[in-house]
Amino acid sequence: MAKFSTSPFQLDLGELGSIEGLNVTNKFSPEVLCHYFGGIPYAYPAERFRAPRPLPLSHRYGTKDRPGKFTGQVGICPQPGFIGLPNPTIWNEDCHQVNIWIPSGDKPTEGWPVFFYLFGGWLQFGDPNMAPEALAELLSETAFKAIVVMPGYRVNAFGFLASTELEDEARANGETYSNFGFWDQRTALEWTHDRIASFGGNKDNITVAGYSAGAYSTFQQLAHDVYLPPRSSIIKRVCMLSNGPGLQPRSTESRQKQFDELLGWLDIPLSLSPAEKLSRLRKVPARQLIAVQSSMKFHEFRPVADGSFISDDLIDSINDGSFAKQLKDRGIKILNGEVSDEHYLYGAWRTPDWSYEAVYDRLVADYPESKVKKLMELRVPGKRLPAFADDWPDLFGRLYADVQVHDLERGFADRLAKGGLTVGKDLLRYRIEWRAKCADLIAPPEWKVTHSTDRAIWFWGAGAGIGQGLTADEKRSLKDLNAVFGRFVEGEDVQWSQQGPKMVYRLDSAGQMDMWEDDGWERGLQGWDAMNG
Repeated sequence: MAKFSTSPFQLDLGELGSIEGLNVTNKFSPEVLCHYFGGIPYAYPAERFRAPRPLPLSHRYGTKDRPGKFTGQVGICPQPGFIGLPNPTIWNEDCHQVNIWIPSGDKPTEGWPVFFYLFGGWLQFGDPNMAPEALAELLSETAFKAIVVMPGYRVNAFGFLASTELEDEARANGETYSNFGFWDQRTALEWTHDRIASFGGNKDNITVAGYSAGAYSTFQQLAHDVYLPPRSSIIKRVCMLSNGPGLQPRSTESRQKQFDELLGWLDIPLSLSPAEKLSRLRKVPARQLIAVQSSMKFHEFRPVADGSFISDDLIDSINDGSFAKQLKDRGIKILNGEVSDEHYLYGAWRTPDWSYEAVYDRLVADYPESKVKKLMELRVPGKRLPAFADDWPDLFGRLYADVQVHDLERGFADRLAKGGLTVGKDLLRYRIEWRAKCADLIAPPEWKVTHSTDRAIWFWGAGAGIGQGLTADEKRSLKDLNAVFGRFVEGEDVQWSQQGPKMVYRLDSAGQMDMWEDDGWERGLQGWDAMNG
């Protein structure tokens, strides 16, 4: 039986107009648990493979007599399926909207803290949509009290296609030419900063957070924001959940091979003029554009170092300490960590065949080949299956998790510490070794505490998407971690009881919190040095 019910709720946004959303209540009580607004535009619909177009500050969303109705959800960018077929019937290339949850009750004097959350999915799939009642228990019964903003953004080729043709066209139009998904995120973040006060939020207290590719996106948003002039900087702190800074992104030139391969699969001749190539590419049906991606050698569409959103020396700035100095000067705090068995879910995404060569080629679809070569030399000497892996597909999942999470998280912490940040104060490391029962809905129990299972922890049962949420006993186990999470987002000076790069705040397998000395530290630094050193 459903636990919640909804009813219309009208909100006066002042100069922005009036909108209608939903009150979320317990089905057996009139108490309002939170308010929900879904599908609020933050930009005009963007032309395919072009920069987002922000809405002007003068844009109005409705009137008192005819409020804009925002009780739905964000448009879902066309995308491949994960462990299942894609569903084209729900796709919409116009995904430039946000979903917003607001706590009930009186806002603090300075306004609610703001939690700006970016969804994951390898930057290839995903969306921010959850049921209106999904965050009701988090916002009504825990220490987490903040407005939650979840934007849509473009993914896979729609969000991260790059080429010299696109670069030349964009320069002629005075636009950015790549990383469209990241520019979507930034546009949504600026929209939030400029308008969240009308929703009761504090624009000067924004946490940017994300899970998996959303955490990687969070890092890239931070790296962009922290080098802007102070008057243009928005981010106060970040939560990077199960991902990190990644590798130095490829250049546009190296992504040209992927662009040319895509055109080949779509029967668009490379002999055409740049303008004609782009014209034909923009006319390809979304279903066809998605269908060919999984057959490509370079099937993962990733960010590029464009010199605009992402600098050519981003990883160098981490290694030489200048990035840490920027964070220290701005007072930025980071919450970053992992789950104990990341690799099971990572190994399920476009799993390669049973050979060294298949694993190598699969990793090259994601990362520069020079980096993959170094990783394989480090972890797979002699091209023989190492003892820590059961088979070649299992090895792929473990190596993938090392690059996405384990190794680069540790190398990042090491370099930030050497650059002057205090780990346990400025950088807060965590580890999750426990999973809630409701996580069985998204990952089989034999995958243990794998990637994504802890979303049910952070979102108080909602991360699994459906089901009964957390049990009473599970909530008691998670109370301390939730309190830390809430205090961090509120902006309090959260610190661990033991400091140092190896010290990690851990939820152990018994559901108890403790401080843990990282036993994977040296292995992680070896990986960082091989790939990012």
